[in-house]
Formats: sequence, C-alpha cells, structure tokens
Amino acid sequence: MSDVPDTMRAFRISRFGGPEQLELQRVTVPRPQRDEVLVRVLGSSVNPVDIKTREGHYPLIREDALPFTLGRDCAGVVAATGDDVAGWKPGQDVYAFIGQGQGTHAEYVVVNQAALARKPSTLDHRLASAVPLAALTAWQGLFEHGMLEAGEKVLIHAGSGGVGHFAAQFAKLSGAKVWVTASGGGVDFVRSLGVDDVIDYKTQHFEDAVCDIDLVYDLVGGQTQERSWSVIRKGGRLVSTLNEPSQIKAGEHGAMALRYTARPDGKTLARIGELLDDGAVRVVVCGQYAFDEVPAALACVERGHVHGKIVVHATL
Repeated sequence: MSDVPDTMRAFRISRFGGPEQLELQRVTVPRPQRDEVLVRVLGSSVNPVDIKTREGHYPLIREDALPFTLGRDCAGVVAATGDDVAGWKPGQDVYAFIGQGQGTHAEYVVVNQAALARKPSTLDHRLASAVPLAALTAWQGLFEHGMLEAGEKVLIHAGSGGVGHFAAQFAKLSGAKVWVTASGGGVDFVRSLGVDDVIDYKTQHFEDAVCDIDLVYDLVGGQTQERSWSVIRKGGRLVSTLNEPSQIKAGEHGAMALRYTARPDGKTLARIGELLDDGAVRVVVCGQYAFDEVPAALACVERGHVHGKIVVHATL
C-alpha cells in the first residue's frame, strides 16, 4: 500500500441526531483484511438510510458503532487487496454496495470482495455510484423476496425514487404488467421509464385503479401499506422495505408478506451492470454534489421527492 496515504477525509457522526452531528474528519485509511479490497472512492450516493443512520433510527447501526462514517455504496478504483483476495487488483474500476461497515462518504473504503463488481463501462464513476444499493434493493425485493414472474401484475409504490425507478424498470423488463404510484413531476418521470400505467396518488386512489395484484412492492409504508391489502389477490404477495407487514392481515387475505433489508451481492450487481451497458436499464441522477458538499446532498434527500438519485463525486 505504498501509494495509499496514511489518512483520509470522511464524513462521520460521533453521536446520533440532526444535521449538526455530521462532521468532516481526518481519520486513518483502513487496511483491507484477508478477504477485503480497499477502494479509492470516486463517487458515492446518498440514500434515505444515511438519514436514518444519522438520526439513530437504523437498527443495524447502534451507538456502539460510533463514530461512524455514512454512505452505503460507491464507485471507484481498487487501491489494495487483502492476502486472500482473488480476481481483483489495483487499478480496476469497481462499484459496490458495502453493507453495514464504515461508510463510503470518505476518500477510501474497505469492501468485502464478494460485494464488488466491475463498474459498468458505459457509466462514469458518478453515475455508477448511484446504482448499487438502490438497484440491489429493487432486484432483491422483486425477484428474491417477491418472486415476481413474467405475466404477473405488480404495483410499485413510490416509483420515482432511487429504488423505485430501478424497480419499475426491472419489473417491466421481466415481463410483468407494472403499475406505479407517483405524484407531481414524478408522474411523467416514471411514465418515461416505460411502465404500463402511473397512478397520481394525489388525485386518484390506487384502489380505484388496480385489483387482483400479484405483488405489491411497498416503498412507502404506513397507511399506504395498510390500504394495499385491498388490491392484492388471494395468494398474492406484499414486500416492503419499511414497515413489517401484519401477518394477521396477510392471513386474512391469504397472502405472503414480509419486510427485508438489502444485502451486498457482487454477482447480481455484475448482472445489473450488464443491463446498464446494454441500455436495457438506465440510472437517473437528478443531483450531483462535490465531496465537500455531502451535508447539502443529505439535506436534499431529507427534503424528499427526489426523482432518481443524488450522488457525491470526489474532488480530483
């Protein structure tokens, strides 16, 4: 690691709370363990989980993990590898969802080798960094947990966000019939992704637009999730990234229901990269910020109604 500096800059929290808890600190560059890869971060994306983590509302990051660097996914260049790493070498362009370790809003991050994939060749590091967490969340929710198949009907709540805009495209690509809820400028944005129909939830109740849905993919929770039971067919599924669905309600409707947390998966991420390079799927970035502007990027996501993704790029 002769070309790697001893220290780096990272945006960290030392206690949970509001935006004032986020600090730019100089810390030691992590050293990759035997199955890890050190990545020089050239792009990272901002996700709602960053806000939840900062506030102390993300159960997988507890107080004993502080101080903690925010950021869950990135694109960059391999800087060094652990002794047992095979297939990765310094200089390769990569991207990854890192899981629950110290985060990517930093100049370097360590990533388990199994989480890495080659960066899509058609995307620069900024665009590529917008993909991993959102795309893997959507893929796992629809296909691994939701078991979506060609010819089925799926309703995706909040289709204009980071996860939602990938879910809409994956579902349509799979051969499903796809309805998506959105509002305002999000309606035309989601329609441009090629879905079958967009329901403006501010002017129309989705219960009046759909019925006998095979899979509800819930990215909203709360009352939206509760209302969704009425549109699921008997034997259908409800999959959520937020609230744990009621198993009592699921039983009443003869449905399967679950909440899940996305996991790192380099093999699936590589497959998604192929879809991006082939033009079958696109990533939409609606805002880009310099590394020093991470607090402003988080504030943008915290305000809500983001169409696509917000990314942070390295200051080169």
